[in-house]
Amino acid sequence: MPTLHFRSFLLLLTAVSIAFISILLPFYAAIFWGGVLAVIFSPLHRRLLRLLGGRSPNLAAFLTLLCITLIVILPMLFITAALANEVAGLYTRINSGQLNLGGYYEQIVGALPPSVHGWLDSFGLGDLLSIREKLSTGALQASQFLAKQAVNIGQNTFQFVVGLGIMLYLLFFLLRDGAAIVPRLKRLIPLEDSHRHGLFQKFATVVRATVKGNIVIAATQGLLGGLMFAFLGIQGSLFWGVMMAFLSLLPAVGASLIWVPVAVYFLVTGALWQGIVLILFGVLVIGLLDNLLRPILVGKDTKLPDYVVLISTLGGLSVFGLNGFVIGPLFAALCMACWDLFPDAVAQHQQGLRDVRPTGSPDSPPERPPR
Repeated sequence: MPTLHFRSFLLLLTAVSIAFISILLPFYAAIFWGGVLAVIFSPLHRRLLRLLGGRSPNLAAFLTLLCITLIVILPMLFITAALANEVAGLYTRINSGQLNLGGYYEQIVGALPPSVHGWLDSFGLGDLLSIREKLSTGALQASQFLAKQAVNIGQNTFQFVVGLGIMLYLLFFLLRDGAAIVPRLKRLIPLEDSHRHGLFQKFATVVRATVKGNIVIAATQGLLGGLMFAFLGIQGSLFWGVMMAFLSLLPAVGASLIWVPVAVYFLVTGALWQGIVLILFGVLVIGLLDNLLRPILVGKDTKLPDYVVLISTLGGLSVFGLNGFVIGPLFAALCMACWDLFPDAVAQHQQGLRDVRPTGSPDSPPERPPR
């Protein structure tokens, strides 16, 4: 193909690709999660396909989709509905003054010994009136934000249903035709076969590790923390459990930001057994759960450094919203995988240049005269 024709084709290809991506952007979350769920549940689909003798790919994809609906989607819908109701009740209690974080802080400081008061004053935490006002205002603003999000979910029900339908529809075909789609995608990437295989393998590994590992561990920690809060009679246990689940996705932070202040409040206000039980449960169950489950669900070879996970997760949240919990670490892992392949790619490129070096160049051996 002449150079002008090839460049024109590349320009046309870029233009139509940008136009197509702009059409898909309103549903990027549905498309993204359809691909993520297809990667995670592809082993289940292959197993069902083998059980059916390989003769019913449509039935295997439908059964896998049914399992995904029962295991993932329906529980998430129930939790979201219950959480919206609980957030509305939490906003009502904060707005009416029944739940006053500033008052709780004042109770904690009042129960501490006088020697600790001087230490708090040195850090600017001794002004009870100012701290109480800030906590009360912050709690009210946070509850207003959460209540607004709950209202938005209710108002955008139609859009949510459309996105869910697109995700399920796409997921069915990705499961059924995934074995044929992946080789075609590999051929579109202008890299060496080993590099293409490594990138696709890394993508699948990171997706499974992030969702199956991090999110499952976080959900388990949030569930156990919420159940313990309900056992101790703490109001809004579902909300606090969801908060612990989200915070568990962040290394070096974790669910302790929720249960530690509550345990301290119990101890300083005289509820000793509640505080001791919560501390023991938080340290021995919630805290150690990550160390026990992560090697099983994720594996040592796929774990990103904690600082990379923290920064990429926070960055993903700021750019992509809730989807950033997966997109951020995924992009970070793919970036690190590409840089791992970079030295090998440079070596292969240099070797290729030496192989095609024209005869008579300064580095080529002299030609032998004809006999």
